Amino acid sequence: MPGIYIHIPFCRKACHYCNFHFSTNTKQIQAMSEAIVHEAELRKDYISGKVETIYFGGGTPSLLPLEDLSKLIATFKKLFDVDPDAEITLESNPDDITAEKLAGWKEAGVNRLSIGIQSFFEEDLKWMNRAHNATQAEACIHLAHQAGFDNLTIDLIYGTPTLTDEQWKHNVDKALSLGITHLSCYALTVEAKTALADMIKKHRIEDVSADKQGHQFELLMQWMQEAGWEHYEISNFAKPGHRSRHNSSYWKGASYLGLGPSAHSFNGTSRQWNVANNALYLKSIEQNIVPFEIEQLTPEQQLNEYIMTSLRTMEGLSVPYVQLHWSDKQAEEIVRDAEKFLQHNLMEHKNDRLILTQKGKLMADGIAADLFR
Repeated sequence: MPGIYIHIPFCRKACHYCNFHFSTNTKQIQAMSEAIVHEAELRKDYISGKVETIYFGGGTPSLLPLEDLSKLIATFKKLFDVDPDAEITLESNPDDITAEKLAGWKEAGVNRLSIGIQSFFEEDLKWMNRAHNATQAEACIHLAHQAGFDNLTIDLIYGTPTLTDEQWKHNVDKALSLGITHLSCYALTVEAKTALADMIKKHRIEDVSADKQGHQFELLMQWMQEAGWEHYEISNFAKPGHRSRHNSSYWKGASYLGLGPSAHSFNGTSRQWNVANNALYLKSIEQNIVPFEIEQLTPEQQLNEYIMTSLRTMEGLSVPYVQLHWSDKQAEEIVRDAEKFLQHNLMEHKNDRLILTQKGKLMADGIAADLFR
């Protein structure tokens, strides 16, 4: 069940913590849309089979003019075998959401919105340098419901110096009270070469606390479990039946085509990524050249990717799957190396699967790396 990811590399303003590829100069947004259409034409044979998901990410895809968004979706349906019930997600910022835009998005074929709320507190939003305010954070969800969008996910960030445990509880409770079906929560990460990293280095703002982040993540897991939601991936929670089909395909190792500057593609044996430079991307596509780098994955790298992604999910790592796709020996070694995590209640071995406990989820990346072959 392949998917398509489209990277729209434009934002209204730069959030202090973000290290994704984007530009705040939106003059080339139409040219970029046309180039992405052309890239799709050039790469229509990269994936085969019925396309189950289309995901507009960024950047801020909600900045796309409706005409461009409609043309992109129509192009994908023309070039690929898109399932009539495909999940089509648009990442959007609260300040872009209006009744008129929502109606247009729905008519274009978008059936799922991923809204970058981050916090319902004004202080947090200003600290992050978000483009929207607290009033818009709540109002946009009501507008989306009124427009008929019942498949809604929002993002929240925890672990910021401005966010107390009480405020974190308020953010989560507020999100659940607004009738969303999916919630993605991320610990604030200080990425190199961001405004946040620079301000911390110059002691202009307080550094983030790993202990605070871990504590707020534990609180989050407890609250979502009490609410009856599935913690189906480390950073993602869903009401039963409302998992993100697109992101789930990543964790299951499905093929996907990435279009636009910096977008990644994966076909099972290799991974490639487009150049993270808008001008170079536009110039290359105009010359019928897709500017990318590629990495051929060895069997060991493929196994390590499976270890990393599977352990992030609530289903965990399937030992029989490793036996089938790699070898009995490697499966035995993984089970052997996992023993110390089982003894410390960081993992459980259930139905031939290795599954992280709540305590283990706090150290997911480290545990996965320890099991790498």
